[in-house]
Amino acid sequence: MAQSLVKNYVHLVFSTKYRQPFITKDLQQDLYAYMVGICSKLECYVQAIGGVEDHIHILCLHSKKIALMKLLEELKSHSSKWVKTQGEAHRNFYWQNGYGSFSVSPTAINKVIRYIENQEEHHKKQTFKDEYRALLHKNKMDYDERYVWD
Repeated sequence: MAQSLVKNYVHLVFSTKYRQPFITKDLQQDLYAYMVGICSKLECYVQAIGGVEDHIHILCLHSKKIALMKLLEELKSHSSKWVKTQGEAHRNFYWQNGYGSFSVSPTAINKVIRYIENQEEHHKKQTFKDEYRALLHKNKMDYDERYVWD
């Protein structure tokens, strides 16, 4: 086959360092727009982005031209630097070291988009830690609780 055909949707999840509530309402939309720009530059097209003050969810069509680890490195490093320019209250902003990445079937895209768009309501009932554990279990991922949180 001469042509390389790829269509991989990924649901990315990561928190602020120690789940600090740095992503304030006044910062959210600009941060999301900045991160969408980073993804677009890397040809990873965002389908949905959202979260609450201590973490973020991104659903994107992952480019065949970039490794997943490189995408996360670019997203987290550039957005972290940008957040630190947004005022004194954000100068100690950091993302957690790790992340979660979950493959998404094209038939489940709309469900994941609704899930991401509904984060604020969702987190009135469930903590980020519980949400993340549930995602890990749902995706049958092995993990050691001692190394998940920072």
